[in-house]
Amino acid sequence: MNSVRIIGGAWRHRVLRFSDSENLRPTPDRVRETLFNWLGQDLSGLSCLDLFAGSGALGFEALSRGARRVVMIERAPKVLATLRKNAEILFATARLQIIDSDAIKFVALPLPTDQRFDVLFFDPPYGQGWANRLAPFLPRLAKEDARVYLEAEETLRACGDWQTARCGRAGRVHFHLMQRGHTDGVE
Repeated sequence: MNSVRIIGGAWRHRVLRFSDSENLRPTPDRVRETLFNWLGQDLSGLSCLDLFAGSGALGFEALSRGARRVVMIERAPKVLATLRKNAEILFATARLQIIDSDAIKFVALPLPTDQRFDVLFFDPPYGQGWANRLAPFLPRLAKEDARVYLEAEETLRACGDWQTARCGRAGRVHFHLMQRGHTDGVE
């Protein structure tokens, strides 16, 4: 059994356990710390999508920091079971929706305008061109001023209309915070 630690908010220092699964690589503590410094420590009132939930590190971190609503998308049965168990342990089920779905099938579903997200977390499997595959769906998933967090195997300048505002690298992980039409953080 593997574990990941929540680094901030109401559940700071809580440890979540998760099983091994193919392509499952939780966002490292240092990267999550940087991300939530960029986003601001308090996500109160925000709606978040964790599209490739995996261990749930990003979605649970957002909930710990006050997010109003988090939707996690995952399709691996063992991983889904672990996400649900961790949600129960944290008493997070009121603000959390865990959906058993393939990422592309989920993003292709119609989403009412009032259900769009303020923050989108994308930590997809590497080497499959996910930024390009997701870009056409962003306008129907994201609010106008939404921020998109994207991990990739390389530095990216954009994902559709969302431009990289901040980026970093930790080992093989290139991580990006993107905003619509914003580019001052990329060299």
